Amino acid sequence: MGNRLKPRFSVRRMMHAHKTHPPTPMKLTTRILALAAGFGAVSAFAQADLTEAFLPMFQPLPSLAPSPDNEISDAKVDLGRMLYFETRISKNGKMSCNSCHILDKYGNDNLPFSPGHEGKLGGRSSPTTYNAALHVAQFWDGRAPSVEEQAKGPVLNPVEMGAPSADFVVKVLKSMPGYVDAFKAAFPGEADPVNYNNFGKAVGAFERKLLTPSKWDTFLKGNKDAMTADEKKGFATFAKTGCVTCHNGAPVGGMMYQKLGLVKAWPDLKDSGRAEATKNEGDKGFFKVPSLRNVTETGPYLHDGSVKSLEEMVKKMADHQLGKQLTEEETTSIVTFLKALKGDLPTEYIKAPKLPESTAETPKA
Repeated sequence: MGNRLKPRFSVRRMMHAHKTHPPTPMKLTTRILALAAGFGAVSAFAQADLTEAFLPMFQPLPSLAPSPDNEISDAKVDLGRMLYFETRISKNGKMSCNSCHILDKYGNDNLPFSPGHEGKLGGRSSPTTYNAALHVAQFWDGRAPSVEEQAKGPVLNPVEMGAPSADFVVKVLKSMPGYVDAFKAAFPGEADPVNYNNFGKAVGAFERKLLTPSKWDTFLKGNKDAMTADEKKGFATFAKTGCVTCHNGAPVGGMMYQKLGLVKAWPDLKDSGRAEATKNEGDKGFFKVPSLRNVTETGPYLHDGSVKSLEEMVKKMADHQLGKQLTEEETTSIVTFLKALKGDLPTEYIKAPKLPESTAETPKA
């Protein structure tokens, strides 16, 4: 083994070289696929070598996703938890963040499109809130830079929660002494802490601890027995196929935008994707790459929820994004690895809290 062939370049070195001037998605795809093909062609490299070569592209989940603009405190998290479950800020008094991003169902509702306050369906599938704070941006088109900004969007969306204005939300919250006290504790020293920006910061603080470590994280931290032989083989297949091009980092995705149908045109794609947010024609068909953590629990898949099974999704991604036709064995192997990304839900952290009581001044739906 001491004389086995060594790669002429590594993924770690390649990624480091592009910190300042990152390559385009197509160029990065080509280079990583070339590296994967090189490993596959050298018989002296065992599966373990392939696994170790690509591991530097990943990191274990942190204990929280920090923000330089939103310091996390227990009081802020407790307030954010209440607001996540609060329905009285919606137009019909029945919708909350948890209506579409159900915490005990891995942060989503498993529907292609989520119904809003009038039963009308949204235009894109609701992504999970778990591990989302680690992403490069929020929403499929990346129009919100943080979970704090994202939290403020659906409340005012006329199809989703339908609150008529930010002032209405603040009026509801100020009508309840329990919330007034909670905002004062979460934002000490502020003259008027009950405001819509602080609403977003509180929900964001709560979501920054919605993390689901799995056996994959234990493996990344050095315990090589944390994953089975089949799961390790699945990661090697995942890497060799080229999936690591877009699905990497601590969230195993969520770190970049990519064109849907990069190599082979995606059939009947009507959604303009990121171009809707940027108004840039060059962003047409680009979407934020989803995280693959808990992916076995978050179907149906894609921005439109059009793919029901994970096996079909894996095959379609290989075909349209990488130009590869996977065998049933390869597909099963990759799915075996993806199952290892399922984490445990933080059951105590996500328990629905007791909410402040309404008063005579609390606006009715």
